[in-house]
Amino acid sequence: MNTIDHCAFNGDADGLCALQQLRLAGELDPQVRLVSGVKRDIELLRRVQAGPGERVTVLDVAHEQNREATRRLLDAGARVRYFDHHFAGELPRHPAFESFIDTAAQVCTSLLVNTYLDGRHHRWAVAAAFGDGLAGPARVLAAQHGLADDEVQALEELGLLLNYNAYGDSLSDLHFEPLALAAELLPYHDPLDFIRHSTSFTTLRTGHAADMAAAAGLEPWHEGRGAQLYRLPAQPWARRVSGVLANQLAAGAPRKAIGLLSARADGDWAFSLRVPEEAGLAADAFCRQFPTGGGRKRAAGINRLADAQLKEVAARLLDCYR
Repeated sequence: MNTIDHCAFNGDADGLCALQQLRLAGELDPQVRLVSGVKRDIELLRRVQAGPGERVTVLDVAHEQNREATRRLLDAGARVRYFDHHFAGELPRHPAFESFIDTAAQVCTSLLVNTYLDGRHHRWAVAAAFGDGLAGPARVLAAQHGLADDEVQALEELGLLLNYNAYGDSLSDLHFEPLALAAELLPYHDPLDFIRHSTSFTTLRTGHAADMAAAAGLEPWHEGRGAQLYRLPAQPWARRVSGVLANQLAAGAPRKAIGLLSARADGDWAFSLRVPEEAGLAADAFCRQFPTGGGRKRAAGINRLADAQLKEVAARLLDCYR
């Protein structure tokens, strides 16, 4: 009897490209049951039901926010295989739990999967690393495999666009739902062929250009010597560009912490943070000061803030990153 496979994956570039690598390598059943969502929808395992004889693979969603669901699955008799690079908290000690978790600043989930697969589908990992804001590791991996400059540039754009597609309050904000985009990617062993031949890639490129044009000229809302804080309006384009824009602003001010407040459709706010490599306080440590915060050392976020909390966030940001 074949193992029933489930896979919960983040809908961003890192999660999609990790999934693509595992599927191309035959590490997941062709009929794998997929669960995903928008970038900040990370409590994905609550939507997975699995028991004896079933395996759950988790890609690029923090264990800290899925601890209880992971324990539930293990107690039900399922096996759980976890690839991630976010703050994980205490991991289960269970014979059916496999951990491939590394929270180092220069690591992403697709790079972990690339190592696990001995580089069999490294081009997807290069695209993912670029999408996750890890240009240095992406270029190192590309050089190891002899990729040409034009190939690297194309993979960089693909990573950026896949990541851009994941941001929004709900699936209706996105150009493509993550499960649909995963299906679009699946036939392509080489991501460069997806770039050349997929109309979905063209849609993402056009949408990204229009949304970034709308964001042009954005000025800081609060600014200090070591940090800048921006506010975006309650518009779908603003929710879509929040992650890519945060990375772009961070690249333009590499010695400053960059905070981005995005107005949610329900009236609250979401917060994205990027911090320099030499920052005294990791991005995830800052964001975990708030109930819905989390992430990794150089890039993190807070899923929900009320209007009344914005001044506190601004004050803490300017105080912590001087």
